[in-house]
Amino acid sequence: MLRATSVLRKAAVRAERVVDTLSLGYQDRNSNGVAMTAVGGLEFAIDLDKPATLNDGDALKLEDGRLVQVKAAPESLLEVRAENPLRLVRLAWHLGGHHVPAEMTADALYVPSHPALAELVRGQGCSMAEVERPFQPEQEVHHHAHGDDCACGHDHDHHNHDHGHDHGHGHHQHDQHAHNHEHGHEHHHHAHGEGCGCGHDHDHDHGHGHGAAHGHKGHSHDH
Repeated sequence: MLRATSVLRKAAVRAERVVDTLSLGYQDRNSNGVAMTAVGGLEFAIDLDKPATLNDGDALKLEDGRLVQVKAAPESLLEVRAENPLRLVRLAWHLGGHHVPAEMTADALYVPSHPALAELVRGQGCSMAEVERPFQPEQEVHHHAHGDDCACGHDHDHHNHDHGHDHGHGHHQHDQHAHNHEHGHEHHHHAHGEGCGCGHDHDHDHGHGHGAAHGHKGHSHDH
């Protein structure tokens, strides 16, 4: 059977490549590894390389390069409203705590039509009405502990990274400084300070010892 292996988001879909459409409810738009029959009769299997939620207007890319565009199908929902916006905010907080999918608009919440959810809505002092419309809930964000493999794009080993950078920089400058002293003292009068960034401890004893060591080496060389 022909397979759909990837998803093109709505903005990237070119109408001339769309050969059929597929009307799916919210749950079906999260499906993978299932056979589908598009509106025009095209049969194929959704076999995505990476699991993805399909949104209204996205397209499934078939193995032969053709596209099947996804339409969000109308489904039974509860349209929830409240005179006090704070009640909607509290309801949204409770819905999130129960991992209930919810679509939010400027003045209403939409949730699946279910007796338990209707009871929760009433308990928060909100009004509701049953409606039939496409359901496009907010994508759930999974909070997790950051680490090397969390794939969030950040470097989470700041201390070790910075320490390694400074340490390596210090060695580089130290080696260069020693090299210059051994070859004619070109930079003998280079002024060191707390902000020079060379990685050395610039107290007087260290600086004197460093200079004495090089001076002694040069003296031995002359003799």
